[in-house]
Amino acid sequence: MPLYEYECKACGEKFEKRVSFSQADQTQECPACRSDETKKRVSTFASLGGTTGSSASSCGSGGGGRFT
Repeated sequence: MPLYEYECKACGEKFEKRVSFSQADQTQECPACRSDETKKRVSTFASLGGTTGSSASSCGSGGGGRFT
């Protein structure tokens, strides 16, 4: 089952939950306040998953020196 991110409209709590594809768009109970007024969030990971770039190909090449 995939992991989805949700946000509670009542208390603002952000949480993750594993649910089936068929239940992903249904409201999920907030673990903090038990409200069912929640909405699915757009995951940062999911929105970047389809991008390609030169940074992935230069991994381990030593270029940039950011991790010294």
